[in-house]
Parts: sequence; C-alpha cells; structure tokens
Amino acid sequence: MSGHRFHPSFLREYDARGIVGATLDKADAQALGRAFGTLLARSGRGSAAVGYDGRLSSPGLEAALVEGLSAAGIAVTRIGLGPTPMLYFAMYHLGLDGGVMVTGSHNPPDYNGFKMVLAGEAFFGERIQELGPLAAAGDFAAGRGAVSEAAVEDAYVARLAEEAGGGPALRVGWDAGNGSAGRVMARLAARLPGEHFLLNEEIDGTFPAHHPDPTAPENLVQLVDLVRREGLDLGIALDGDGDRIGAVDGEGEVLWADQLLILLARDLLAERPGASIIADVKASQALFDAVAAAGGRPEMWKTGHTLIKSRMVETGAPLAGEMSGHIFFADRWYGFDDGLYAALRLLGALERSGASLAEFRRALPVWINTPELRFPCPEARKFEIPGEVAGRLAAAGAEVNATDGVRVSTGDGWWLLRASNTQDVLVARCEAHAGAGQAGLDRLKAALTAELRASGVEPPEI
Repeated sequence: MSGHRFHPSFLREYDARGIVGATLDKADAQALGRAFGTLLARSGRGSAAVGYDGRLSSPGLEAALVEGLSAAGIAVTRIGLGPTPMLYFAMYHLGLDGGVMVTGSHNPPDYNGFKMVLAGEAFFGERIQELGPLAAAGDFAAGRGAVSEAAVEDAYVARLAEEAGGGPALRVGWDAGNGSAGRVMARLAARLPGEHFLLNEEIDGTFPAHHPDPTAPENLVQLVDLVRREGLDLGIALDGDGDRIGAVDGEGEVLWADQLLILLARDLLAERPGASIIADVKASQALFDAVAAAGGRPEMWKTGHTLIKSRMVETGAPLAGEMSGHIFFADRWYGFDDGLYAALRLLGALERSGASLAEFRRALPVWINTPELRFPCPEARKFEIPGEVAGRLAAAGAEVNATDGVRVSTGDGWWLLRASNTQDVLVARCEAHAGAGQAGLDRLKAALTAELRASGVEPPEI
C-alpha cells in the first residue's frame, strides 16, 4: 500500500473522526488500520479486537479497517455489532493487545470514526497524531494476520449482570437512543429484578427517535415522558455507542453526571474510605466538596475520556467521571467508561442509600450554574487565550487552577475557560453558590466576559 493522506480534520485528540463521503471513506479506514497495526506490530504486539456500531456506514468501514490491520500482520478478532464498552471488555476477556471500535459516538448519522486502545491503555493525543505521517510515508509493517470472529455479547451481558445482585426491585425506564447498546441493554434489563420499560432499543443508525446524546435535555424528553406517565423510579439514557450515561429521577428531573458521581462516590467510599475520586474541571464544586466530606480525596483533572482513564491508571483511583456522562469504574470493573455498568452501580447505590433518586437530588447543595458555553475561536489562538487569562489573574492575586485551561474561584463561586480539544472553540462554565444567587452568577459571567475581551474575543451575550 502506498502512502495515504488523511483529511486534516480526521485525526483528533481522542479519536479519529470524519463525515462519511466528505472527510472519511473506506480508504481512510484501511489506512488507519494499517497505520495502527504498524504501531502495534512494532511495539511487539500482534492481536486486536474490532467492533462496530449501528451506523449505516459502519459495516463497510469495519471491513476496510480489518483489511488494513491484517495487512500489517495483526491477528484480528471481529466481535461484530455492539457498544464501545463491549469492545473494551472483549480485549480483557480474550486477552488481546489492542482494539479499534468503529463508531461515530453521539454525533449525527453522517459522522463516523474510530476509537483505539493499545495494550489496555487509552490511545490519544500525540500517539494518534503519529498515524498521520506514518500513513503519508507509507511506512507500514507488512504481513498477513489471521482474521477470526468471536461472539462476546453473551459473556459481556453475563459479566454486567454479576453487578445486579439480588436487587433493588426498582421500576426503571431505559432509552438506548437507537444506538449500538440497544440489544445488550434489552438483554440485561431482562435479567434484572424489578420492572423495566425499554425505549428505542432497536439499533438504527438513522436515529429516528432523537439524537443519541443524553447530555442534551431535548434528547431526554421521551424518557421523561415515560417516567412520569408510568410513575417509574428513574430513567437511564445511553449515547450512540453506550459509553455515556444520562439519568432522570422519578419526578422527571434530569441529573447530570457530576450529581450522579456524588451518589456513586458516597457509595464507593463507604467500602473504600480515603479513595481518590477524579472529575474533570467542568464538574460542580458540590462534587469535590461532597467527596471530601465523605472521606475521599477529590482530584480535579483535565476534560477528555482518554485523559481521565490515563489519570486513573496513574493514581489508582477506583472511580472517575466527567460532565459529558463518561463514568469510569476501576472497582469491580476494568477502568473503562461503560454506561450500562454505571447504571447498575447507580441502582445498587440507590438501594444502599435507602433514598429515591429524587430524594437524593433534593438534598444536594444548591449551586446556580450556566450550561456549557462555547465561543468560536481560531485554532491558532484557542490554547493561547486561557494561558493569557491565567497569567493576568495570577499576577492580580486571584485563586487560579490551571489544570486544564483556567478555573477561577471567587467569593461568588467559580468560572472556567478552556480550549476544546476537538473543535475551534473556547469552552466556558460559571457556577455560583446559593448564597451568591443570580447576582453572583452575573458577576462571574461579567468577569469571564471581561477576560475574553482582554484577549481579543468578543463573546455573545451569556
């Protein structure tokens, strides 16, 4: 195979992704397989699992990817259609060196891409960028790796079901959003105690019911309606490839990932006092305070599911999560993000807490916050601006955390400004404690706006 050049937007910070027919085609999939397979082979590893999601383009891209991996001498095990966490599980279950999932995650139907794992480690950042020049030069390993198939869905469902135990006997709504976790979700729900109501469990890459992103309230309307109509205890939503979770309580109110993490952390810390719990810089201060109050060691870390997973390995943290709905357990699980496993841990935590999810929500500290705010910014400037802001504020004596961008704490609360790793935008969030109220939130937004303007960005009204 001669050299191949990917579209400039294809290789991202956390994965490889494009628009099918525009910035991604089968030749890209084959070249990616050949390049990733070359890195595997040259690191002394020779096997990989491959899975794919329910998008219409996924089977064709999977076949081309397998061809590329095999041409690099990699023995490929095809696990077929399923959620991304099943691909991660297959690597452990089958003892394989690497894995590639063909998935567009929560993106629109015309997107697709590849999530890669190397020897149980997240594959991101500079490692992903290595694939570009390697492919362009045609500097590929050569061979003919065997290609086989393995059915792992039964084992995956059985392993998930081990977490169910004997209870609780709750009435739960489940919405797979027509994503690739639908079949596994239905099979798992059938094995759980209680009563379960399924939505959009049919895998359909056109996503006819709603966009498969459980962090957007408009995508939870159908689940909220189900919970309220049937008087359910709670509802669980999954994203397009099943590695993220969303939830609504029995009153139909949405709980965000940092709120769920408070419940999960308290439950885990009851058995593992003093454990480290990691959350990304966008998470509410209420989470970090709650972890400390429960006897844990909260750590604020960079946004990005691969970055969080890597930090967990470095620190030995048993639980981590981020606002996007990725929740990671290395406690009785493998350390990867899995929406269904997180849901099972949530059900168990509710049982042990003796409270409903709605009662838990009502007892949470009150913080007033903005949604995630996004401001267009040229690629050349998006990483520079948070550094400029941090420098100005630190010189003025402000309390600044520069873990990922700049998170500034004041008497009113905090505000965050960071560069997106996947788009030409700056990302911001503001949160005021209850005592500061709306006036405090307005002051935080004004401070953020002033700093953006000082760096030459004119934000829309926030």
